[in-house]
Amino acid sequence: MLTLNNDTSKSMQEHALATFPEECCGFLFGSFEDDKVSVEDVNIVENNHPDQKARRFLISPEDYMKAEKYADENGLTLVGVYHSHPNHPAMPSETDRLAAMPGFTYIIHSIMDGEPADVTAWELEEDRSKFRAVEIVNNEE
Repeated sequence: MLTLNNDTSKSMQEHALATFPEECCGFLFGSFEDDKVSVEDVNIVENNHPDQKARRFLISPEDYMKAEKYADENGLTLVGVYHSHPNHPAMPSETDRLAAMPGFTYIIHSIMDGEPADVTAWELEEDRSKFRAVEIVNNEE
C-alpha cells in the first residue's frame, strides 16, 4: 500500500500537466513500514532524456545523488520515482521495467489531451520480470 497526502498528489499532478506533452519525472520521499510506503514529499527533477521526452524520461546520476542528500538532510528516505505518460495509460512500459529497481515505488500519472486521466503505483518484482500494482490511499493531511 502507498499513502499520499493531498499536497504531494497535487504537486505531482501539476508537474505532469505543466510538462505535457512531454513526460515529467521526480522523486518520492517518505518512509517504509512493513508493506506500506508513505510518501511525505516530492521533488521535481528535469527530464534529461536526450531526444524522446514525449515518450521517455531519464534522471541523471547527479540528481539521484542530490535526492539521497536531500533525504538524509530531512530525515526522509528516497522511496521511489514518479513520472507521467502523456496520451498513454498509467501502465508501466517495457522501458519503465528495464530502468526500474526493486525496492522502489513508481507512480505513473496519465495525462490525456492535457487533462488528468489516471494515477497508478507499481513495484518491480525482485527478479525484475514484471511490475505488481500497489494500492494508493490518499491521506487527507
